[in-house]
Amino acid sequence: VQLQASGGGLVQAGDSLRLSCAASGRTFSSYDMGWFRQPPGQEREFVGGITWSGGSTSYADSVKGRFTISRDNAKNTVYLQMNSLKPEDTAVYYCAAVSAGSGWYDPMRYRYWGQGTQVTVSS
Repeated sequence: VQLQASGGGLVQAGDSLRLSCAASGRTFSSYDMGWFRQPPGQEREFVGGITWSGGSTSYADSVKGRFTISRDNAKNTVYLQMNSLKPEDTAVYYCAAVSAGSGWYDPMRYRYWGQGTQVTVSS
């Protein structure tokens, strides 16, 4: 599976942005998907995850209620809708694929990673 993240950019605090992660390969629908981010000078952190069916999601406390993950298996794409953006959301955002049921939170469990897309939120 190859992943291509897109949709990042420079926005102001309070704005919204939607990231997309397009996957190649016929097995996309068999993977749970996660979004991670890496703020400047910090370690990569979990943002949220979604099961292969889209039936269950999980979010980091810092984004809960503001971010929403969804997926369209027919389009081999997973999305991260980000609302009410804050300057502390500034980071490079990565999508990643993990075998279904392996857990979302540990980046070491993820098998495939996209290249990252920069999100910058100005105050």
